[in-house]
Amino acid sequence: MTTADTSSTPRPVAREDAAHDNLFIRGIHLVERFFHPNYTGLVVATMFFGLSLTPSLLPRDWFFQGLLSGINATIGYGLGCALALAWRKWVAPRITWPEQVRTAWARRPGWSLVAGKSAIVVACLIFAVLMSIQSSKWQRQITDLMGMAPVSDAGYPRTVLIGAVVVGLLIWISRLVVRLVRTVTRALNQWVRIPAAFARPLGVIVVVVAAVLLFNGVLAKGFFAVANSAFSARNSHTSAHAVQPTLPERSGSPDSLAKWETLGSEGRWFVSNAPNALAIGQVTGTPAREPIRVYAGLESADGVEAQTDVAVAELERTKAFEREALVVISTTGTGWVDTTSAVAVELMYGGDTALVATQYSYLPSALSFLSDRDKSMTMGRTLFDKVYDRWSALPEDARPKLLVYGESLGSQGSEGAFSGLADIRNRADGVLWVGPPNSNRLWSEFVTRRDPGTDEITPIYADGMSVRFAASADQLAQPTPVWNDPRIVYLQHASDPVVWWSPDLLFSQPDWLREKRGPDVSPAMSWYPIVTFWQVAADLPRAQTVSDGHGHNYGNVVPEAWAAVAQPPDYTPELAARIETFVLEAAATERQLK
Repeated sequence: MTTADTSSTPRPVAREDAAHDNLFIRGIHLVERFFHPNYTGLVVATMFFGLSLTPSLLPRDWFFQGLLSGINATIGYGLGCALALAWRKWVAPRITWPEQVRTAWARRPGWSLVAGKSAIVVACLIFAVLMSIQSSKWQRQITDLMGMAPVSDAGYPRTVLIGAVVVGLLIWISRLVVRLVRTVTRALNQWVRIPAAFARPLGVIVVVVAAVLLFNGVLAKGFFAVANSAFSARNSHTSAHAVQPTLPERSGSPDSLAKWETLGSEGRWFVSNAPNALAIGQVTGTPAREPIRVYAGLESADGVEAQTDVAVAELERTKAFEREALVVISTTGTGWVDTTSAVAVELMYGGDTALVATQYSYLPSALSFLSDRDKSMTMGRTLFDKVYDRWSALPEDARPKLLVYGESLGSQGSEGAFSGLADIRNRADGVLWVGPPNSNRLWSEFVTRRDPGTDEITPIYADGMSVRFAASADQLAQPTPVWNDPRIVYLQHASDPVVWWSPDLLFSQPDWLREKRGPDVSPAMSWYPIVTFWQVAADLPRAQTVSDGHGHNYGNVVPEAWAAVAQPPDYTPELAARIETFVLEAAATERQLK
């Protein structure tokens, strides 16, 4: 009796534990039915999340990093789901498991499966948090390399939370798309009577094609129409520090063929903020001439041909072809011209210069890159060709130096004027291209065909006899003192995402990440498929938020680059130092006033 009583006592406890376990398991199943997680997708998403926290070209704060990591993790989740589907459909059915394994798997307790899933979730969370902590250390390393204030460590663990919210939102949107595909598939099957085997892939095709057409057509056109309208309104804005010039040497003056109100916001700033002859003379220590600045805005004439005709007519009116140097400038996006470059060349020649530029878009560079690249090249080619035609008609001994300048997307537009190196040699006296986008045709040719053994971030082309690449002034003298005219200089930083971003980053490792890292790039930066593409793409809008000499900021080396390209005979190191000081102060003042 006692034995029977003792043996029977554990049974109610076992049933209670089993009920508790079943309740726990049912709770887990309820959570799963709500979130529908794919655990293979979760693991791959966590891997992508961790990889996206590795260093890129520029430092990032925790919030921005969370957005970027969330996008990368969502891509990883999608790949993981695809792998799981491929395993279930094509791999698993072809595997013959031993009977013992199948029996053991079928008899496994429910809690073991729940424990395994819970372990995956906990491991993914721990990995993400640890990577976010390590990421803050990498970010400090990048800011140290660039001489910037360090990124705060305190907020970086919150990157995981931001990333999770982004992933959840994007997965929810993707599931809406899947439901749409199923709806279209049912409609094709029930209404059009297409067999189910054909209706499924056709439903996917219909939704994808509709989305592409909608984006490239209605949405894209609508977006750029709205953006164009918004930025055209900004184009009509005039800074309080941009005052209509009265000197005849400026477009927008009372004597000008390009009226003040037609120049656009950037054009009005450009013509009204040139250093006058007195200021130039104070820097150079010798009497100076009043520099000429010619500009034609989008509203100065109707169309590219008419616009460039106005610009050339302005050069004629101001007697620009009688100056010592004539600089043809391709602008970026909204028509912006870099103050540093413009002032540097004017001071270098004591004001005996003429600068000509035209506007081709209302949009800033990032949007212009997507929608107006062809416009930038058309404008760059048309402007240079018309200036060159008028310039070449002069006697050879009466021609000014014909110089070419373009920064960022402006360099792409400027490159559009030339078919190749021989064409540049035949038609220009010097070229300065700053921060060229990776898609620049001539830049790509020179870099691809660089001398064997030279790095992509500082390539040497044909022993540097005509074309040179530099990130700092000392690199302009390399690899040899012999440098033929006309001289062509590309300024590019190892940390400039504008230079290094390319769709090729999706699936191929670039040379600049195979070779030794640049001096301001983290040694821990590595290439990962898909992830690195999005990392560098995310760096693009922040390319000018770092200190001078890094990212897309070239102001500290532009004066010396101009001196290397087209140095006048009376140029001295003392004058160069005074010019650099004046130029950097002018650029700082512009940033404050604008």
